[in-house]
Amino acid sequence: NNSINNISADKVESNEIFTAADVYNLIDFGSHSLNQEVFEKAFTGFEKLKKAGQLPEETQILTVCDFSLSSNEKRLWVIDMSSNKVLFNTLVAHGKNTGEEFATQFSNTESSYQSSLGFYVTDVTYQGSNGYSLKLLGMDKGFNDAALKRAIVMHGADYVSENFAAQHQRIGRSWGCPAVPRELADSIINTIKGKNCLFIYYPDQNYLQSSEWLQS
Repeated sequence: NNSINNISADKVESNEIFTAADVYNLIDFGSHSLNQEVFEKAFTGFEKLKKAGQLPEETQILTVCDFSLSSNEKRLWVIDMSSNKVLFNTLVAHGKNTGEEFATQFSNTESSYQSSLGFYVTDVTYQGSNGYSLKLLGMDKGFNDAALKRAIVMHGADYVSENFAAQHQRIGRSWGCPAVPRELADSIINTIKGKNCLFIYYPDQNYLQSSEWLQS
């Protein structure tokens, strides 16, 4: 059992802080790893949100969407940090005005139909026009803090599927929501709801230099 709690007696005795790289190396990603640099950014924000009281200290679920990847790749990871296991690795949609196969444009603006970058705290669930859905609270001022007002939520969608991608050379796109495959939506939402962390990444220099959750 290689959990963070017993990473090694030497480290504990020396009171050494676990780096994001240490944690990354403990996680069993199987055959499809999340990029280490992206994970380290996600982990940095995850820990900072806890310190700031935006996430409960005991929160263990970290969800990462790497929007630098093709939408035809499984670019969403749900990681249980207490067991160092990947619970889900699946497709996730970006907004219709964010790009075709690849995401390129992001916005925090109402009716932009674009995805928003940054850190979110997952909130409550509800039944909406897209079925079972999860409200998301954007934590990055100016980048995603209008998410609730814009109704940017996680939900299932039939267009997030390998069949759709095979027909259209890309999966379908949302109105800005990180939509997931219909058959996984309930399980994913029930796993990450209620004050857990979601990070939507893209190598946007303005965002990476501006986010308070990424600054050392």
